[in-house]
Amino acid sequence: MDTRNKGFNTKLVHAGIAEDAHGSVVTPIYQTSTFAFRNAQQGANRFAGTEDGYIYTRIGNPTTAALEENVAQLENGFGATAMASGMGAVSTVYLALLSAGDHMVSTDSVYGPSRGLMEKHMSRFGVESTYVDTSDLENLRKAMKPNTRLVYVESPSNPAMSVTDIAGAAAIAHAAGALLVVDNTFASPHLQKPLDLGADLVLHSVTKFINGHADIVGGIVVSKTEALHKQIRSMLVNLGANMDPHQSYLVSRGLKTLALRVERAEENARKVAPWLEAHPQVAWVRYIGLPSHPQHDLAKRQMTGFGSMIAFELKGGLEAGRLVMDNVQLAGLAVSLGGVETLVSHPASMTHASMARENRLAAGISDGLVRLSVGIEDVEDILTDLDQALGRIG
Repeated sequence: MDTRNKGFNTKLVHAGIAEDAHGSVVTPIYQTSTFAFRNAQQGANRFAGTEDGYIYTRIGNPTTAALEENVAQLENGFGATAMASGMGAVSTVYLALLSAGDHMVSTDSVYGPSRGLMEKHMSRFGVESTYVDTSDLENLRKAMKPNTRLVYVESPSNPAMSVTDIAGAAAIAHAAGALLVVDNTFASPHLQKPLDLGADLVLHSVTKFINGHADIVGGIVVSKTEALHKQIRSMLVNLGANMDPHQSYLVSRGLKTLALRVERAEENARKVAPWLEAHPQVAWVRYIGLPSHPQHDLAKRQMTGFGSMIAFELKGGLEAGRLVMDNVQLAGLAVSLGGVETLVSHPASMTHASMARENRLAAGISDGLVRLSVGIEDVEDILTDLDQALGRIG
């Protein structure tokens, strides 16, 4: 069935499913490392690229291909390439698109390991980078150099919850001859489609909302054009960071309920955020669904919803934050996000601990910032849990 022109939820359920000889309703797990050829000529043709088909699971696998086609359709892209982890996806993008002497501009509050990989490792091979608050496009414009080849934006950003004008960023990047990559993990394709706004590639940690059940790690890159898709795929094949077929099956299974999960979690977050904002122990709240968020109006224009990620700081600072995190009962104290369960974490000592403190503070990631990934539990139970934990602050 051609699902390209179907609705979003129909694509979630049906896109990419490959027909097999047994009429399986879902794509089976092709748990094999290699694929046999009918004859020597067919093997030669597949290696030459003149005949479609599978060779070796590092290069391609039917279970993974089904997932890739599904996500490509959800993002309105030409094609997708799945990786073993979100950082596998980031690494593949960097290595495929940047060479010695090139320069990248990125969001200053981008996921810590994404920045660490660039500053600690890619820099060893002569790649330069500049990190700015891309929610102000003037900062991005000023950061561009003659050798800028990539603009890497995270919107909404992790964990500062800043929102970047993707169409505006695309215009700046393209005017300088650079590509725009958007990490769309926090929004998911249900709430935001960066390729439609001018981005060239979209990246996801599928560990988060796309899978949604905290039982796998994975990444995926969706390319707008065939040329970019081939470039990313070629790098992935050589890196060997491919997604395992069983892993692909689990992601595909989780993906089918993406819209239901995202909508329920957002419904909860819309109640939790104003409750936190009104709490006497809370200094500030960053949730893009709140009118107080500086990019609230921009988010309304380029997204179809506000998601379920909240950042907040307590008036008691770091020690108060630790007290709350040590006393939540329903919420799990853990990194990651986007699952069915509510999770709370402390970015300064966890996900962004690798960043220099001055860089972290400049990116709006204070010592006392708490990140809350709101799950799909009954919201009354989430609020009760937060209330009793906040009540521990003297």
